Amino acid sequence: MIKYLDASRHHTQGINSQCVPRIDHQSVTKITLRLYRMAKNQKQNDMYKRPDRFRFTAQNNGKRTFSACNQTSLINFMPPKNHSRPFFAMKTRIITYNINGLRSAISKGWIEWLKSVNPDIVCLQEIKATPEQIDIRPFEELGYFTHWHPAEKKGYSGVAIFSKKEPDNVEIGCGMPKYDREGRILRCDFGDLSVMSAYFPSGSSGEERQEFKMEFLGDFLPYVSELRKSRPNLIISGDYNICHKAIDIHNPVSNKNSSGFLPEEREWVDRFVESGFIDTFRHFNQDPHQYTWWSFRANARAKNLGWRIDYHMATASLEKRLSRSVILPEAKHSDHCPVILEIED
Repeated sequence: MIKYLDASRHHTQGINSQCVPRIDHQSVTKITLRLYRMAKNQKQNDMYKRPDRFRFTAQNNGKRTFSACNQTSLINFMPPKNHSRPFFAMKTRIITYNINGLRSAISKGWIEWLKSVNPDIVCLQEIKATPEQIDIRPFEELGYFTHWHPAEKKGYSGVAIFSKKEPDNVEIGCGMPKYDREGRILRCDFGDLSVMSAYFPSGSSGEERQEFKMEFLGDFLPYVSELRKSRPNLIISGDYNICHKAIDIHNPVSNKNSSGFLPEEREWVDRFVESGFIDTFRHFNQDPHQYTWWSFRANARAKNLGWRIDYHMATASLEKRLSRSVILPEAKHSDHCPVILEIED
C-alpha cells in the first residue's frame, strides 16, 4: 500500500485554446438552447468526437461565471437522459480504456488525444509495459500523477491509473498472488471516492484460461463486497471481458457458446449488479449497437460488429452523482475504445 499524506493538491482544468471569453451565468439558458439546437442538427459533426468540457469558475467577487467553448464542445451543453440534478456543476471525468499496449497507443497519437479530452482520471488496462519502459514526462506535463501495476510477465496484461489529483491512498493488487502476478487490479482513493482499474481475464484462448477466468470471478465478488465495507463509494472501471446482455453483442445467437458471452459469465454479471452496482452506461443509454471492442478480423470495426465488454460499474450509493456515460468509438488507438463516465463532485 502506498500512502499519500497530502491530498490537498487542487488541480486546475485547462479549457482548449479555441474557447471564447467568459460569459455571465445569467446567459446560460439562452446559450444552452441555441447550442442544443445546433447539436441536434449536426449529430455527425466532430463535436461528438471531442467531448471537451467547460466548468464554472469563481471570480474574486464570488460571482459565478463559466467558460464556454466553441462548437467542438457542444456535447457538454446537452443534458443526459434522466438527469435530475443541476446541469452546470463541477464534474469529475473518468475514462476507462483497454489500450492494448501503451507504447503502441502512444505511437498512434494517444497522448495528443488524451490532451484534447482532458479527463481527471484515466483507468488503463493491458498496458503491456512497465513505467521504466515509458517516458512519463508527457503525462506529468499534462498534470497527471501516474500509478502502475504491470504484470510480472513482460509485455502482458497490466493496469494503470493516471489522475490530475494526487490520491490519498493507492492499493496495488487485490492481495491474491495468482491475480496480482498478472497485474489485474489497481485502486486509488480520492476522499470518499475510490476508483479501481480492473482487467478481468479472458477465456478465449482455451479451457485452462476459461477456468482461470471463472476462478477470478468467484474470488472477485467477495473481495469487492468486503472492500465496500470500508470504501462504499466505489467505481470499478475496466475490461470485464463479458457482454452482459444480448443488446451488448452484435450476434448473440452465434456467440452464445463463446467465452465472454457464456450463460455462467452473464449470470455472474447479474449477481454483481444485484449486489449493489450500476452499469453506468446502461443507466443513461439503452440503445443497441453500442460496443467497446471489435475483432481485428473481417473488418469488424468498420461494420460495427462489436462487443460491449468495458464498463464503469458504480456502487448504488453514487447513483445521484452520476452525470453521463458515453462510448467514444472514434478513438482508434486499440481494438477497444474508451468509455467516459462523469460524476458530480
